[in-house]
Amino acid sequence: MNTIAFLGLGNMGRGMAARLLAAGHSLHVYNRTAAKAVEFARLGARGFATPRAACEGVDAVFAMVSDDVASREVWTGPDGALAASLVPQAFAIECSTLSHAWVLELAGLAGARNLRYLDAPVTGLPDAAAAGELTLLVGARALDLESAAGLLAPVSNRVLHFGAVGAGTAYKLIVNLLGAVQIASAAESMALAERAGLRLPQVAEALALSQAASPQVVRNTRRMVAGDHARNIVFTPALRLKDVDYALQLAQSLGVGAPFGDVAAESFRRLTQQGFAELNESCVIEVARRRLS
Repeated sequence: MNTIAFLGLGNMGRGMAARLLAAGHSLHVYNRTAAKAVEFARLGARGFATPRAACEGVDAVFAMVSDDVASREVWTGPDGALAASLVPQAFAIECSTLSHAWVLELAGLAGARNLRYLDAPVTGLPDAAAAGELTLLVGARALDLESAAGLLAPVSNRVLHFGAVGAGTAYKLIVNLLGAVQIASAAESMALAERAGLRLPQVAEALALSQAASPQVVRNTRRMVAGDHARNIVFTPALRLKDVDYALQLAQSLGVGAPFGDVAAESFRRLTQQGFAELNESCVIEVARRRLS
């Protein structure tokens, strides 16, 4: 078994860290809100006050944080993971959804420290994280990915290798951009159906059986019908907007137009500006409703 540091114990990180601990690894944890690290200490992990302290002498570092700012905070600076004395050729496994530019920069910083970097964002909901059933979207050298297989197995049941470092993040941003477009357009469709006098529960179930169905459409239209956006929050408008903005940055850097992405970003931006940033993203229907009023 290995000694692993896990940085970030949010909705996804908690489940992933618990899986590594249950697999028998010695686990060091860090979280900006220290109370979450205390919870893991009761389960047998060791909590630390800084990422650097958590990473001293470990074989691998997993990170699962919200954005580029949080990722820079846990990896860089005098208290960051890269300032620690890790085992030579330790793994740096970044599972957060970050900008493509930062992932490449971070990989360079890790490589300069003789670390093996895996660009490994995930797809799956918190319950999948807790069950070890995430899909990892990996950009890495093939040999590094093969060597890390035992570390990745407790948290995932599927690994998709897209190519070199950066490829995993590129795919994750693409699929999250597509999800944003689907959710925003589903919200417009539901608002239109509502205004046309259709029964929304019937509309949602009909959509689930239609050619327009996707997991995003089915899950979110049902949440729009329920109107329970403040409970069982799976993914927030703030996080969706962050991912779309990163995807649009990538598109711009590659010279690709993304007009549908621009419209979806504007919908989620309006939503966050209207005070819904931390609810479930299904509340984007409120933007469509207000546009129609």
